[in-house]
Amino acid sequence: MLTFADFLARHFPGKMQKLSVNIGATCPNRDGTLGRGGCSYCLNSSFTPAYCSEGTDSVTTQLLKGKEFFARKYPSMRYLAYFQSYTSTYGSTPEAMLELCREALAVDGVDGVIIGTRPDCMPQDLLEMLASRLPWVMIEYGAESSHDSTLKLINRGHTWARTVDAVNRTHTAGIPVGLHLINGLPGETEEMMLATADRVNSLPVSVVKYHQLQLLRGTAMARDIARGLYDIHRFTPEAYARLCARLVRRLRPDIVIERFVSQSPSDLLLYPRWGLKNYQFTRLVIQELTSK
Repeated sequence: MLTFADFLARHFPGKMQKLSVNIGATCPNRDGTLGRGGCSYCLNSSFTPAYCSEGTDSVTTQLLKGKEFFARKYPSMRYLAYFQSYTSTYGSTPEAMLELCREALAVDGVDGVIIGTRPDCMPQDLLEMLASRLPWVMIEYGAESSHDSTLKLINRGHTWARTVDAVNRTHTAGIPVGLHLINGLPGETEEMMLATADRVNSLPVSVVKYHQLQLLRGTAMARDIARGLYDIHRFTPEAYARLCARLVRRLRPDIVIERFVSQSPSDLLLYPRWGLKNYQFTRLVIQELTSK
């Protein structure tokens, strides 16, 4: 099983750390272009680091704050600027996005850029600019699922076909592609999650980032479940580790798995409250993979 560190080692000589950047972007299914309210599970504050939570500091200032946090323990670390919050390529011109990337790369120690966005928010001219004018860039698309019925239920606002198109265009431009996928979305069986892995296998994807569905206070999904409109599958850590082991076996062996789980702040998290660190959960998956 390849890790994200293995992937980065192909491109950089030393250890790399992602530093999140918040440029104050929004999403087309929040501002009325596609819809209102955003994805039903989403609460951006649950995964945005404190140093960039407001999105009001400059890119440079946010990166310097992030470096200060990590440099105390890892003084020789090099960095990737991770444009993470909301849809980074939405709401600005390609030229403006390119300049933000260049600003990030001008910070000492920052060697590359990762851009998180939606598959329906990547114009071709921006792809071509990024590929030809930056030293290293990766695009991470929030796909979440390959099942259009699920994407509609969670108010995602795009189809799997848009993901396929974005991935293929990005690969053709010469840019490595990552996909963000969520396991345990409402209505999905384990076989449906495995079917998504099969569909990912047919795409030129370098990295997959999984995490378990997290039910968060204040989200539309939490309200829907409280009203009895639907429910979600509630994995135990052991059951989710078994699913992840099945996913590892199902994915192409050259696809890097960046992670299996994420952890939102305790005061926001309704489910799951497993109390496990990422490395502890990964150990459960490895045990599943080696026990059979």
